[in-house]
Amino acid sequence: MRTDYDLCINGGGPIGATIACLLAQKGLRILLLERAPLSPTPDQNPDGRAYALAEGVRPLLEEAGIWQALPLPPQAITTIHVTDSQGRVPAASRSTLADGLSFTEEDAPDHRSFGWMVEAHNLLAAIASTLTSQPGLDVRAPATGQFQFTQDEARITLSTGETVSAALVIAADGRQSRLRQQAGIGLTRIPYHKTALVNVLAHTLPHHGSALENFLPQGPFARLPLPSIEGHPHRSAIVWTDRAERIAHFTSLAPHHFAHLIKERLCGEELGSLELIGTHWTYPLASQYAHRYYATRLILAGDAAHGLHPVAGQGMNLGFRDVRTIVALLGEAFAHGEDLGSPSLLRRYQQLSRPGNLAMLAGCDMMERLFSTDVPFIRHARHAGLMALRRLPTLRQGFVRRAMGL
Repeated sequence: MRTDYDLCINGGGPIGATIACLLAQKGLRILLLERAPLSPTPDQNPDGRAYALAEGVRPLLEEAGIWQALPLPPQAITTIHVTDSQGRVPAASRSTLADGLSFTEEDAPDHRSFGWMVEAHNLLAAIASTLTSQPGLDVRAPATGQFQFTQDEARITLSTGETVSAALVIAADGRQSRLRQQAGIGLTRIPYHKTALVNVLAHTLPHHGSALENFLPQGPFARLPLPSIEGHPHRSAIVWTDRAERIAHFTSLAPHHFAHLIKERLCGEELGSLELIGTHWTYPLASQYAHRYYATRLILAGDAAHGLHPVAGQGMNLGFRDVRTIVALLGEAFAHGEDLGSPSLLRRYQQLSRPGNLAMLAGCDMMERLFSTDVPFIRHARHAGLMALRRLPTLRQGFVRRAMGL
């Protein structure tokens, strides 16, 4: 039986787009559906969202052709300061915190960067230009489809009325995945009853590629370095978590009062004067995981399969683990002429992906619960753990290597 496409990917975000580009390069006939328009021009009024991509993700994006297409340069993360509601961060120094922990390039293999900050509008523009120039890839955007699954194939009726078939469908359509719901795959959601606030700040002094993670009882506060733009040579992204009512209060403050609260949470970092750029962007915090990663002629990828608390910035990076597994499995199956939607292959994907993903989700959940409390014995245990990482270079370097996705 010959289908119109080897593969249909529902969702053209970073995960779905990278899978599409990498598998199209291997000769697969791929249909990609994305409900939003694709534009190779970065948004002139971005909402402040940015991705902290681990160093291990960069080769995947380079192989896909997306990294080279970034219209704006990304920002390397060269130092990470971690504090537990205390300590001061030296502005331009690489020395360790008095009461916290600093990861420097010396902790990274070959002194590489820990990762890269890429603003969402920049990455989406690169994805748009790459998708539309990729041979063997049929991109429909904006477009949606109605899906029917049988043991032999998946049939997709497009919004244009056209009906096509594919051997396999990948749901890369986000946390609210319509395909996951259609397949009847159960979902467990873990609410944290907190809200994340995202902002972009301009400051008068440089960040030197450093990032700050300040664990507070109300929730973690992170400052992440961003690249310069015209008119703002020094910028950072802020991800601030707290109870919904407190976040609502913070967003209602006058800019100078808001900047003062930011400065209080910087642990002494010297960034000079602070200025809010753009608007506030908020979202409720929750973790979630799908009970299965596959159904008939369907697999889940990225946020459709799992969603993490942002405490360690690993949500998008975990999705790229799915990318590696999917590309390896489907690429090999295609090369050997196997059925891409066979139940054994889909079970294999779940066996390779789900246990590690659940372990990462559990780790982020535990980190949020351990650090978002001021109970004395837990606070002392946290501090002891940070100091162990600080005193034991081998342990610290192993931790760093895993966080970098290497």
